Amino acid sequence: MMLKRWWIYQQERFPILQHGMLILVFSSATVFYSALLRDRAPNSRSILVAFLTLFLFFLQLRIIDEFKDYDDDRRYRPYRPVPRGLIDLKELGIVGIFSAVVQLYLAYSLSIDLAIVLGFVWIYMLLMSQEFFLKSLLKTQPVLYLVSHNLIIPLICLYGSACDWLVAGESMPVEIFWLLVASSSTGLVIEIGRKIRAPQDEEVGVETYSVLWGRDNAVLVWCFVVLLSSITSYFAAEQIGFSRPFGFLLFVLGMGVSLIAYVFFNRPTRKGAKLIDAMSGLWTLSIYLSLGVVPFFLHYEVYRFLAG
Repeated sequence: MMLKRWWIYQQERFPILQHGMLILVFSSATVFYSALLRDRAPNSRSILVAFLTLFLFFLQLRIIDEFKDYDDDRRYRPYRPVPRGLIDLKELGIVGIFSAVVQLYLAYSLSIDLAIVLGFVWIYMLLMSQEFFLKSLLKTQPVLYLVSHNLIIPLICLYGSACDWLVAGESMPVEIFWLLVASSSTGLVIEIGRKIRAPQDEEVGVETYSVLWGRDNAVLVWCFVVLLSSITSYFAAEQIGFSRPFGFLLFVLGMGVSLIAYVFFNRPTRKGAKLIDAMSGLWTLSIYLSLGVVPFFLHYEVYRFLAG
């Protein structure tokens, strides 16, 4: 019975397979990007630790949201797992604490210095859970709320990359800056894209960006952050010598974004909103595959071919 409850919860609030695939690509990209900058193959344990730790980071962010949104969910979204009694906050709190213990163990298994970086990510997450003690201000300033919460993404990205360069006993490559900025802007693509809805799907008390900014403005902002992600990611790709194929990828994806945005502007349907959400996921997956995973394997396959 307990396993069934948790299975239903993950289906509705944190789909393990869907999230796991994206987090695997993201975490691998952070490690491989650092390895490419160092021109060294990463430790296989670093890849595993990065994936497991980042997966638990995003699980913890979901748990934090459940606590922060509990009152609003109980009032406006009683169908969600926590307000309807499927899972309670105490159980989620226990899972959150246990996941932190696992993260600490994983960090120490690689390097005590990595545990220090872990601590910085935790501190920021704790501040997020308290809305930085500025709840009233953030409630009235959705852009400030968005930016302040988005900063957790580059921090998580920094931790993932540290699983390579820090564990290897080296200082952080300066070029990592571009990966951090790209991760921030790409995180905005997903965050805004998932909160754009068709008019008939808007709910009372649910602050989607299509409600806060208006449908057309929300789509324009989504297109803007896609452009921002393109620029920052291109510079990140340039640092590892992958800008040409990356530029072609951006062109293809950009055409898809433009088409979906145009269709939703003219016919704001439920299907159109889902396409924006799906495109946001595809965009993010493609960016991280191209900023670490693909260039890393291409680099070492070419190296082996020339060496052989």
